[in-house]
Amino acid sequence: MSVLPLTWKSGMAGFLPEGATLRPDVSYAALDRVVSPGYFETMRIPLIRGRLFDERDGPDAPFVAIVNQTMARKFWPNEDALGQRLRFNLGPGNFRLTEIVGVVGDVKQMGLAVPPKEEMYFPYWQAKGNYMMARALAIRTATEPMSLLSAVHQVVQSIDPEQPISDVMTMDDILDREVEQRRNQTSLLGGLAALALILACIGIYGVMAYLVAGQNHEFGVRAALGAGPGDIFGLVLGRAIKLTATGVGIGIAAAFLVTRLMRSLLFGVSPFDPLTFGGMALLLTLVALVACYFPARRATRIDPMVALRFE
Repeated sequence: MSVLPLTWKSGMAGFLPEGATLRPDVSYAALDRVVSPGYFETMRIPLIRGRLFDERDGPDAPFVAIVNQTMARKFWPNEDALGQRLRFNLGPGNFRLTEIVGVVGDVKQMGLAVPPKEEMYFPYWQAKGNYMMARALAIRTATEPMSLLSAVHQVVQSIDPEQPISDVMTMDDILDREVEQRRNQTSLLGGLAALALILACIGIYGVMAYLVAGQNHEFGVRAALGAGPGDIFGLVLGRAIKLTATGVGIGIAAAFLVTRLMRSLLFGVSPFDPLTFGGMALLLTLVALVACYFPARRATRIDPMVALRFE
């Protein structure tokens, strides 16, 4: 193919749908890709309608193209894109008509954060010899991809000994490169969040320890009136749960506002994912309860006589 997905490389070609007239409010242009038969199956790009390229699309066959769903929706919103013909200007008085034979799914060619753009694919044998020559080879393997590197080199050298091979990488490598900056950003945010969680635990522990120390007289009276360690433990824990629930509620409300600013860092996950919010609320509640455990245990060990005498 001419360009791999997520490599931020692209060609743009202008055209005019057959029967259409130029309009100032419509840009008749789309990203162009040159691919060989088997490309869509290799990259697992779904066929929506029509057919894929095959041996019928040779250099002497009528010119054909495949478009993505975004292009089909934009230029033929109320019609079927199949069978439509595109007119390409090759020079003064020279043009080429190309028939659309298939519609495929959208691919994020220009990055995960960039919505799919209008795109058209041309068969390799019909584009051979022009500026859109293929420059990349995609191979799907059933084993570890790099284990076949030597075999691929041998096959390419047997076809053309002077053909250099460079920039060998897997799609995972390309994807890693695409998300590297965002991964670093989210790792930094994750580290800061972990630090905030630790500080929150220390803060909750300190607050509860302070509250317990200030209520020694109350606990002493309760113990003198017959309250057992379990009753006092439950009392302290109940108050901690109320404080925690209030804090978690305020935190979730604030998180809903903050996540609006983080949409660009998320892929495949809604900023308001209920599972994420529920999981974090549960985690914070558990952490708060653990932080309250030791002050609550200390409250159960208060000697009623000592507490009453102190007061």
